[in-house]
Amino acid sequence: MKRILLIIAALCVLVFTIYFAFIYFVPYSEGYRSGELIRMSHKGVLMKTWEGELSQGVSGSQIFRFSVLDSDQKVIDQLNELEGQYVKLTYVERYKTFSWWGDSHFFITAVRKETSPFKYK
Repeated sequence: MKRILLIIAALCVLVFTIYFAFIYFVPYSEGYRSGELIRMSHKGVLMKTWEGELSQGVSGSQIFRFSVLDSDQKVIDQLNELEGQYVKLTYVERYKTFSWWGDSHFFITAVRKETSPFKYK
């Protein structure tokens, strides 16, 4: 009986490990988004996550919501510095997310300041 319980426990750990590895290492899509960075916040009660919003339209009707992993401190610092400016974000979309990663399936991996196409010269 102990052997069967050990096998079941080992299978459960193996399934969880494979599931976690799939969610973490296999992206659904990768790409770029440009727009005005309108919000960055560090939110949560028990598990604080970095969340942000990018306005992709003139009227602010097209909002792109994203998360940033805590391990990407350089990206977090750049986003906080560039809030309110026009930026180009590089992102990875994941199949699912965990509560300690953030609310969104989109995770920012790089940020670059851009010139806004809406400004007159």
